Parts: sequence; structure tokens; C-alpha cells
Amino acid sequence: MPDVPTTERATATLVPAAPNPHPDDTPFVKEAGELKESHSDRLATIAPPLLDIDAYVEEFGRSVVPAYRRGVADRELPADAGLARSIIPPATSAVRDFSKLALTIPEFIAEKCVGCMACVSACPDTAILGVVVPEPELDGRIGTFSANLNGTAELATTTARSHFADTQKYGEVPARKGNDRGSFGIFVDPVHCKGCAECVEVCSALGHDALIMIDKVAEEPTGESTLERYDRDMRFFRSLPPTPDVYRNEKALADLMLGEHAHGYVGGAGSCAGCGEASAIRMVLAATRQIHGPESMGIVAATGCNSVFGATYPFNPYRVPWTNSLFENSPAVALGIRARWDAAGHPERKLWVFGGDGAMYDIGFQSLSRMVASGADIKVLVLDTQVYSNTGGQASTATFGGQVTKLSAYGKALHGRPERRKELARIIAAHGEVYVAQTSPAHLNHFYRSVMDANEYPGPAVIVAYTPCMPEHGIPDDAATRQAKLAVESRAFPLFTYDPRRGESMAERLSLQGNPALKEDWSKAPDGSPIDFLAFARTEGRFAQHFGKDGSETPEILATQDDRLANWHTLQEMAGIR
Repeated sequence: MPDVPTTERATATLVPAAPNPHPDDTPFVKEAGELKESHSDRLATIAPPLLDIDAYVEEFGRSVVPAYRRGVADRELPADAGLARSIIPPATSAVRDFSKLALTIPEFIAEKCVGCMACVSACPDTAILGVVVPEPELDGRIGTFSANLNGTAELATTTARSHFADTQKYGEVPARKGNDRGSFGIFVDPVHCKGCAECVEVCSALGHDALIMIDKVAEEPTGESTLERYDRDMRFFRSLPPTPDVYRNEKALADLMLGEHAHGYVGGAGSCAGCGEASAIRMVLAATRQIHGPESMGIVAATGCNSVFGATYPFNPYRVPWTNSLFENSPAVALGIRARWDAAGHPERKLWVFGGDGAMYDIGFQSLSRMVASGADIKVLVLDTQVYSNTGGQASTATFGGQVTKLSAYGKALHGRPERRKELARIIAAHGEVYVAQTSPAHLNHFYRSVMDANEYPGPAVIVAYTPCMPEHGIPDDAATRQAKLAVESRAFPLFTYDPRRGESMAERLSLQGNPALKEDWSKAPDGSPIDFLAFARTEGRFAQHFGKDGSETPEILATQDDRLANWHTLQEMAGIR
């Protein structure tokens, strides 16, 4: 979308109706016995258009987005006729610039990379991207790109080449099968990166250390700024073709992010740095679009963080149809859309509902339950932050006992939330014929497999995903993956899947695979100490007031420890291993 200054919106996008297009009104009349859907489809072919959508999208990119980027939209633009119809063109946030937000940015160290793709999946902002180029083609593509850069060709060649690693996964393995070795590249988009360092943390935790944070400086030793270098290297990345299929391993599910349709969430959204919700959303879109096609899904988003950072006009991060409903009724809206899609001959399309604690655990729970009971082919992603993140951090029924929130403060009478956490995934499984997963984006294979199985299940599916919220959990921006893994290891949030296709009994249907020490009460650290709920709670600010300076615990946090162990015992019994 070129940044072209403009002082007015084109009016040609509005197509006025002809004075009297049909003297005989018969074509508009619904015939006796005619299906409503058929009548609606017929009207679409004969009624004069009120909005030329193709022209509107073109004009939106030419005038609206640039005006907002320059901060002059309120002075230069009239009311938007498209927005009045609840229309925002797709992927407009791709040009939203966050490059001045953070002082640091990830730097790639190619010789340390193994091509695991964990960093690409973990990034909540689609700011770190992977690609594989057949080795015999790489130098030619770099040369072609650099040749068009007057005065910086040699520098461009050097920096572009520095992004590619020689890995066993993409080099030796394809070569053994008779294919060209592949060069694996990692690129960081400075426009979308918010400097959370989640990718660096994930890479370090795996023992690779192929990413480090560096300062953005106005002049590097080569004479150019850090942002100029990153921007040029991203232009080279965008000149490359998609990763060939021969380099994508179906068993390594993180490779989904190498697919040509994977990035249905383009970044540029207004989520917090390191947001756990955004990573989960990106991964759901990747697993759905890459496997089922770029036009295979639509989203109903309940009001909450996801709808706010995902629809800050005029910036839309989605490449798929998306609509926002009320806090409490997104599953009900989805039922209507599902019925309309099926009537129109689109039963294969995947319809997803996104919502947080309030939308699914609390005020919207009855709508979710009704949707599941209907048997409709609708999939739900519950973005479980254990708090009402969007409205300032109030307690929900997903909140842990003792957790300190805006509505469960730590005072003289009460020490945090006095109630136990509701186990939504267990409740949904009790509906019977529904696929259920309790999972975390930090557990890549478990999360991707849960999404894939949900999409394949012929009926309702609900995925409850642990999505860390930095300000409300009291954790650093780079901590989403680390804390989610600790939540699982400590039994705060066990992984499980429930699939009716596995058999008739609960033990057959429910699997705890993915959790450590399945038959034990607690898992153990390498030094042999137990990783219990207290070990998890000590690492987060939301529980800090429950621990004295000497490390002593309050009765309330000890009660939550007992509650988490009781929940784990229940799951063990359901899975037939206790």
C-alpha cells in the first residue's frame, strides 16, 4: 500500500442505484415456496450494487491507511462508508510500523541455528519468519536482489547471506532423499517486532542461543543504521518464493509456519509485547489455512483483548473473514453463520470462535454450552488468561484461588480470590460428543495436533489454551513460553485431550500425554525437588503477596496447591491411570 498523501476519499466507490432499474418489481419478490436462501442469492445477482467492494478495498489502501499512519486521518478523511457496513479490508495492519517502539531487536546467529522453527511459532507478532531456499539457487537470488541496489550491492549481499544456516534438518535430510540441500533462513521484520525477546528466550531454553538482542543504533560500523539494514534484508526475504514442499516435514509440526498459507495473521496488531493470546491465534490460523487452504476458515471473535488488538481501525491483521460480536454471545452468532454457510453449500469451511475468560467461562458460558450441545461443526479457541485482561485485570471463574486481581485484592479480610478455579475443559468434555483439548502454544506439537484434530472432528470442538498475560500475571515480556511450560509441569494447567473417536469409555477418550510424570503427584526438577504449584506461584507477581520474606506461604496459597493436586488426581482417574 503506497504512502500517498491525499486530502479526500474517492467517491467513485459508491455506486448509486439506477433511477428505476426494474419497472416490474417481480424479480425482487420472493416466490411462494421459495427458500429464503435462494431468494437472497437471486437478489444478489439482480439488485444494483450499493458498494463496489473491489474499488473500496483499493481506495482504502491508497488513502485511509496512509492517512492513519501519518496521523492526519481525523482532519483529511470523511466518514467511511465501508466501516458503516462493518467492513475493513484484510491484512491492512501489515504496514503498521512498530519499529520505534523498542530499543532492541533480535539478531540471528546462523552458525548456532538447527532449524527447529520454535522461534517462528512463538512470536506473537509475525515478526520473525523462516524460509528454506534450495542451496544451488541461493547465491543467484541474492545476486539478483543486490544488483538492483546502487552503491550498497556488496553490503546487501553480505547481510542477506548472513541470514542462512546450514542445518541437518533442511540440508542433509533432503539430500539423502535425492533433493537439493536447503539453506534455512531466519529474518526479523523491524516493522512488526516489539522487542519482547520471546524468540530469544525460546531459543536459549532449547540450548541453541541462535538469537540475541542487540541495540538499534543510528550508525553501525558499515555506516547504515540497524533499522536500514533490517529493512533491506526484509525486502530480500519478500523477494523469495515460498519454501518448497520437499523441505517441510509433516511430522515436525512447527514446519507448518513455512507454508505459503500459514501466515493468515500478518502482524501489526496492537497486542502487548509478548502477548500469549496472539501466539495462540497465529498458530490456529497457520494450522488451519496451511492444511485446508487460504479460504478455508472464518472467525467470530468475542469482545475482549483479541477483538481489540485484532480490529483497531484501520488495521486488520487477518487474511480471513472475521467478525466481532458481544462479550457473551459469540458461539450463538457462530451457530447462525454455520447454518448459513451450510445452506449455501460451504460445509467444509472451518468456523472458529475466539474468546477469553468472560466470553467462555462466565457471561458467555451458557452460549458456549448450547453451541456444544447442538452438535454443530464449530471450533472454539478459549484464550485462558485466568483474568479479565481487557478490562483491567478483574477476577473470573478461571482465576486461581488466592490470585490477586482488581476484584480479588489482598487485604485484611481476604487474601486474593477466595474461590477455586472452574475447570472449563472438564465441563465441556462432560457434554459427551465434543472434541476437547487443554493445551498451550508453548507445547508446539501438542497445540498444533490439538488444532488439527479439532478441525478434523465432525462436530463441535473446544480448545482451552493457556495464554500468559504479562501485565496481569506479573511476568516479563519474554516469559510466555517459560511460564506456560511451568504451569503444565506444576499441575497448575495440565495438558489433556478428549476425543470421542477413540472409544466409548472415558479412559479411552481422555489422554494425558504431554504431561511429565503421568503417574506421579508432582513432576521433579533435575535436582530431584518437586515442581509443585507453589514452585510455579513463586515466579509470578499475581501470587507474590502469598509469600513472606522468609519464603513462608499463606493458608490460601496452600489451599490452591491442594486444589491443583486434586484436579490432577481427577484427570488421572478419568484417564484410567490412577
